[in-house]
Amino acid sequence: MAVSLSVSNHAAGLPSAYGLYLPEDWAADPVRRAKAGVPDDVVFQTKPQIALDQIRKALAAGIPRGVVLMDAGYGADTGLRTEITALGLAYVAGIQPHTKVWLPGQGPLPPKPWTGRGRPTSRMRRDDEHRPVTVKDAALALPEPAWETITWREGSADRLTSRYARLRVRPAHRDEKLKETRPEEWLLIEWPDDEDQPTKYWLSTLPETISFVDLVDTTKLRWRIEREYQDLKQEVGLGHYEGRGWRGFHHHATLCIAAYGFLIAEREAIPPLRTSQSPAPRGPCRSPAWTTRRHRRSGPNATSPTPSQPCGAGSPSLSPRHSSDVRAAKRDQIPRPIFHFCDAVRLGLCDFVDEPI
Repeated sequence: MAVSLSVSNHAAGLPSAYGLYLPEDWAADPVRRAKAGVPDDVVFQTKPQIALDQIRKALAAGIPRGVVLMDAGYGADTGLRTEITALGLAYVAGIQPHTKVWLPGQGPLPPKPWTGRGRPTSRMRRDDEHRPVTVKDAALALPEPAWETITWREGSADRLTSRYARLRVRPAHRDEKLKETRPEEWLLIEWPDDEDQPTKYWLSTLPETISFVDLVDTTKLRWRIEREYQDLKQEVGLGHYEGRGWRGFHHHATLCIAAYGFLIAEREAIPPLRTSQSPAPRGPCRSPAWTTRRHRRSGPNATSPTPSQPCGAGSPSLSPRHSSDVRAAKRDQIPRPIFHFCDAVRLGLCDFVDEPI
C-alpha cells in the first residue's frame, strides 16, 4: 500500500509525493529487503509518520500552503493533527464516531491547588461530572434546528446535497495528561435524510469565521482525490504494475504521475467553449484552478498553459479568435492548493510478502 500527498482543488489534482508503506515485519527482515531491493536507509514508519514527512518535504520544496484534508485513517491520529497545526497549516480530518470531545463551554478541570506539600500538580483533571462525550453522542443530542441542508457542488447527474451540523468543540484525547486545554475547533457532522444515524464526522481548524457552506465545500474536496486516482488508473495505468521491486514500483508510479501531470497541463490549456446561452456553473466553490506550469513551445502550433475558469464562476462565450486573450487574462491567477493525505490503491507489489522475487 502506498501513502500519497496530493495538491488539488476543485478543478484538478496531482500527487506530489507517493511512497510505499513498508510493514514493520518487512522492515525488520533483511532477506525480504534484499530480494525486493529496499534501500538501507528506509526504516519502518507508520502511515501517519510517512504522511507528515511528505508534507514537510512539500513545504520545504516551496509548494504553496493549503488546507490538509485527511480521511479517518489519518485524522484519528492526534499526534499527526498536532504536528500539522505546529507547521502552521489548517486541516479537515475525518474521525471515528467514538472520538471524544468537550462540548461548547465545557472542558477539563484545572490542576488541583497546591497544598504546600510535595510537588505542585500541573495536569488537567476529570471527575464524574466533567467527562467528554463521543462525537456520535454529541450529534444525536443536537436539536433539529442545528441541522442544515447544504449543497456543495454539481454531481454528474444532479447537485450534491446532504444534511449537516457544526459546533465548536475541544478534542479530549488524553488531555488529562496535558497542562493546558486544547483550543477549540470545528466538529462537522453529516447525517443524510435517508440514514438512521449520522454517517461522517470531521474535526477542522479552519477559521471560526468560515461560513457553513465553505466549511462543507472544503471538507468535500476529498472527492477530487477519488477522481484523480480513478483517472490515474484508467488513463495512465497506475494500477497495472505487477513487479516485485522497490525501485520498479516507484519508477512506475513516477512515470504515471508525470504523464498525468502532462494531461492536466494540456487539458487546462484548452479554454472551455460555451455559448452565451449556456448556464454558468453553480455551486459554492471558489478556488481557482490548479495549473501545472510548463515552458512555451516554439513553432506554429505553440500553446501556453492557462488556468481554467474558477469553479462556481461564470465564463463568457468563447470563440477561436479571442481565446488567446482569455488565456492571457487568466495566466496570472494564483492557485490555492489543498493537501490530501490518503492510502493509494493497492498494487501488485503489496502482494509479494511471501513470494519469491
